[in-house]
Formats: sequence, structure tokens, C-alpha cells
Amino acid sequence: MAFKYVNMADITRDPSGARRQNLTRDSAQDAPSSANGRADLITHVELFFFAYRDFTGDPDAVLAQYGFGRAHHRVLHFVHRNPGLRVANLLEILKITKQSLARVLKQLIGEGFITQRAGAEDRRERLLYATVKGTRLAEKLTALQVKRVEAALAAAGPEAEAATKRFLLAMISEEDRAQVEALVRVSPAGDKTSGENR
Repeated sequence: MAFKYVNMADITRDPSGARRQNLTRDSAQDAPSSANGRADLITHVELFFFAYRDFTGDPDAVLAQYGFGRAHHRVLHFVHRNPGLRVANLLEILKITKQSLARVLKQLIGEGFITQRAGAEDRRERLLYATVKGTRLAEKLTALQVKRVEAALAAAGPEAEAATKRFLLAMISEEDRAQVEALVRVSPAGDKTSGENR
């Protein structure tokens, strides 16, 4: 079934049905160039929504076969990429509550995708590892997303990889940026080996 895309700004309404004012009174007096700049930024926001929809849609279909959702995917991804990850560190990465993580981990452990072991020095520590079954699923999901990213970068041109890295890093809160760079092992532009041998 075909459907028509509309500008998101055209459907932004308040509960009474009237068009909501997007800008303050002061901003209504801004120059047209400022309005055009804002429209361009809104376009970027909308493109980001659609890109995220398709980026997550590929693995969502696989996850649904297991009764899993995106929270399971994120947990499995970071545990697989960082064997021996502490539960406390996983909470910092995902920025979710202990209760939310406990629910997801319980299911992944119960169904044999992740195993947890006590720390060698501190037996109270819980270290997480992907099982063989978990590794297979994590790699399958990653392959789907890598394929989409690879195709998009190829279509965007030779300078896209470095620009995309800079853009995505800049989207991350400044206080978290260094931690994220270390976690994902961001490489210089053109280095294809980053993150492959964690």
C-alpha cells in the first residue's frame, strides 16, 4: 500500500487542533535565512528518525523471532564486544535502571545467550560473557547493520566516513564523548581495523 510522506512540521498541532507555533515571539522576527536554517535542521532531525527506523528495523525482525527487543540487542552487543564486561559498566554504557537491565539480563542468561561469572579478585563482581549461541546472534545482527552502514557510506562518497564519525561523536554529550571513543575504539579516518580485535 502506497502512502504519502508529509512534512512533520505540517502535522505538529496542539490538542485543540490548531497549528502550534514552533518559535517564540522573538524568533518570529528572525530573518528568512534564520528560518531556512531552522527548516534545514528540522529536515536533519527527520532524516535521523527515518535512518534510525531502518537501521534498527533490520535487526528488529530477527530479534522478534526470539521474543527480544532493542534492549536485548544493546545488552548482547556490548557484552559480545567487551567480554568480561562488569554489570556496573554496562549500566553506565546503556544509562538504564538496574531493574530494566536485570529483566533483560535474566532473559538473555536464562535462554543461554549470555553467561555471568564472578570476578577473580572480587567474587561479588558479576562479569558478563556472550555464549556461543549469543555470539552467533550478536554477529548476525551486527552484520545486518554493518551492511546498511557500508552501503550508505559508499553512496555518500569518499569523504563520508570521516565526516560521519565526527558528526556522530559530536551528537554525543560532551561529558560522555571520551568514554564512548574509548569504548568503541574510534580510529583515524581510513583505518578499517578499529574495533576488530577487542
